[in-house]
Amino acid sequence: QVQLVESGGGSVQSGGSLRLSCSVSGSPGSIFVMAWFRQAPGKEREAVAVLDKDYSTTYADSVKGRFSIFRDNVKNTLYLQMNDLKSEDTATYYCAADFMVQPGRKLFSNEYNNWGQGTQVTVSS
Repeated sequence: QVQLVESGGGSVQSGGSLRLSCSVSGSPGSIFVMAWFRQAPGKEREAVAVLDKDYSTTYADSVKGRFSIFRDNVKNTLYLQMNDLKSEDTATYYCAADFMVQPGRKLFSNEYNNWGQGTQVTVSS
């Protein structure tokens, strides 16, 4: 059983930065794929960034060049550094993890069985 706890959300003005954290407990060493998703009111949950066990990354087109996903294995923590935030980045951000995700499916939320409770990010223009 894996537990994920997000933190670091908040309110920021457009152009600002935030760093989200996702603390992993339970069996962190067996996690192969970790990701950040977000969901805005009235919209479907969408993938933001994925970090594979080989440290390869995948980003949604909307955040490329602005967001960075990385992991600290000593602290068992996943991060999402968000720079140049825009009002359209406003959403609840969720950390997700799983032991195996099929290639080509890593951007699909239903591929992940472990989720955090979410942290709110609000960007004002």
